[in-house]
Amino acid sequence: MKHILSLLLSVTCLMTIAQETLDGTILTKEGTQDLPLPGASIYWLGTQEGTTSDEEGKFNLPLQKSIDQLIISYIGFKTDTVQIQNKKKIIHFLIPSEAETLDEVTLTQRRKAIQKSYLEAQNIVNVNSAELLKAACCNLSESFETNPSIDVNFSDALTGTKQIKMLGLTSPYLLITEENIPMVRGASQAYGLTFTPGTWIESIQITKGTGSVANGFESIAGQINTEIKKPFSDLPLFINLFTSANGRQEVNLQGNKKLNDKWSTGLFLHANQRNQAMDQNGDAFLDVPLADQVNFLNRWQYTNPNKGLVSFGSFRWMKDRKQIGAVGYNPSLDRNSNSIWGSEIKTNRIDASLKVGYVFPEITYQSFGFQSAYSRHDQEAYYGPRVYEIDHESFYANLLFNSIIRNTKNKFKAGLNVTFDRYLETVDQFFFNRTDRSFGGFFEYSFDNLENFSLVGGLRADIHNNLGTFFTPRVHLRYLPNPKTILRASVGNGRKAANIFAENQTLFGTNRVISIVENGGSIYGLNPEKAWNYGVSIRQLFNLGSGSGDITADYYITNFIDQVVADWEQKHQISFYNLEGPSRANSFQLSLDYSLSKALSFRFAYKNYDVKTTYNSGFLQRPLQAQNIFFANVGWETERKSNGAQWRWDLTYHSIGAQRLVATSRDDKGSYSPSYGLWNSQLTRALKTNFEIYSGMENFGNYRQLNPIIGAENPFGADFDTSQVYAPIFGRMIYAGLRWNL
Repeated sequence: MKHILSLLLSVTCLMTIAQETLDGTILTKEGTQDLPLPGASIYWLGTQEGTTSDEEGKFNLPLQKSIDQLIISYIGFKTDTVQIQNKKKIIHFLIPSEAETLDEVTLTQRRKAIQKSYLEAQNIVNVNSAELLKAACCNLSESFETNPSIDVNFSDALTGTKQIKMLGLTSPYLLITEENIPMVRGASQAYGLTFTPGTWIESIQITKGTGSVANGFESIAGQINTEIKKPFSDLPLFINLFTSANGRQEVNLQGNKKLNDKWSTGLFLHANQRNQAMDQNGDAFLDVPLADQVNFLNRWQYTNPNKGLVSFGSFRWMKDRKQIGAVGYNPSLDRNSNSIWGSEIKTNRIDASLKVGYVFPEITYQSFGFQSAYSRHDQEAYYGPRVYEIDHESFYANLLFNSIIRNTKNKFKAGLNVTFDRYLETVDQFFFNRTDRSFGGFFEYSFDNLENFSLVGGLRADIHNNLGTFFTPRVHLRYLPNPKTILRASVGNGRKAANIFAENQTLFGTNRVISIVENGGSIYGLNPEKAWNYGVSIRQLFNLGSGSGDITADYYITNFIDQVVADWEQKHQISFYNLEGPSRANSFQLSLDYSLSKALSFRFAYKNYDVKTTYNSGFLQRPLQAQNIFFANVGWETERKSNGAQWRWDLTYHSIGAQRLVATSRDDKGSYSPSYGLWNSQLTRALKTNFEIYSGMENFGNYRQLNPIIGAENPFGADFDTSQVYAPIFGRMIYAGLRWNL
């Protein structure tokens, strides 16, 4: 830690003194629209002093006393030399080059609903709000149905909750953040993705492989970051109404107000309920829970560009209730009954966060940032005779400093962060009390030659009361052998404390006996989890006919040094113990994106997973993990008319390969599930600029896992198990809704 602080202070002392700068924006014309060109290269003639434009096409560059000519270039556009005479701000338009056709690829790719990174060293997929409108996106867990980077499936046969996987690993091995503040972790692992309504989301960034050291040490397989809509730029009033054939109704109200030129505030209200009992497979258990949720968010934004200040403050309150189990179960009468099995899961949660950013007015490449967040998550739940309650209180603070070394090709980020987590858990008749405290510092260096090579290398050191003192190195590389080929490589490690009950709440929907094989570790008597992640990626852009697209191949390897194994292999038992032997998750993905025209686009992906762990019974494929998955999506939309009228249609297909099933009373030796396919589709009609109606169908082939609950006829017996789910339970689901912008 002392070395990191010394390096930070030394570099800060060497920073260039305050000087005059040139501000500018790089744009291009498309029809009557002015479109920004993110990633344009800007540098002084005859020097290596330069920078690149941001997502809004904006840039900032120190002025040169002896040089007044600026070179501006962008792939697929004519390179310009601009004379700068006593100017502190410019707006420059680049003209597409007729000799090059890559402009179609680059511009179209950046404006797609799903955008693959071209400039970043990290392998990042950006998903904007337009993509979220293509499916019944009621919450964050349902936001990835049309995205091949994330796998979505149901976690059990009771709660209707969807869980996500990336690179063959479940969400606990992902760092899930909200505006780069850790969000879904600890007590919220099982249901936290359902606590962020889809209409609140402005964009999602999916990072494959280990993320930035600035965001912590917990990311192992990747990071999912959500950006919430900003009061300053969001619509004054938005209304969304949703209803579905499985009895779910939802309403979203969002209002934003600019109080003056600096202050803006936004109110977000979400409510949903499902009060219709359904049992399509006739096992006397609800196919989907009876549920209701109320979610309220208030955001404040302060922006003062003259002083280089921007700040966000948020407060959120959420109350969620689920009733699952037998049809006709009445909690007030039947709880603790031995004749009818039922369950309630009640969650109350509050969140508060503060973010402050300061850019030095005279040195705009230098900035400070501060992030802090507090949350209290209180869950009370019982599953038939079993009890699981958790109270999780969390605090997080992060201080960042950004600047350059000599020139804008060499940038660095350094900072300190502190986290505090207190867990109080009741598991049946046992009580667990744990406090996690950590203090860490990091330094991350970025190099970009503004042509074809970039590197991000970071190192962080952390002192943790339960994980010990450790270092976390991470490196990301990007190289362009030509403008249409992007090569990437990454390596890094991560670690985490395994919250074995919060992360495996499906076990409470069984009557399995829980055993923990302690080995002297500080968390449930177990050691923390550690893993290395390695990845390579190649992306090839191309033009074909009148359209453009890209082919991307990714291969990632996750090797666990230590892991808490959740062992379901023995009937009637679940055991937790530390890994003794190899454990790996190898992931290969080949994807094709092609836009035939502005109206028609195609997206295909094939994924192969080799995910194996050493159990007491041997080195086995991870249960309920398909080895082969195929994905296809077709999108079509008409040109918007002058009044805003438009048609949009999407069709998505998922083919899920066989999954290994553990031994149960139904199958003494275990077996494999059948392969199956799912079709989803949605049609949207924009009647005018501010009003849309939509309707869709999920799983319109009506594929269902028959009799998913094992031992449903005797839910209080040893064989009862609701966790062995490999396919949808409910079957076909029709929905409709409207969106109204005022």
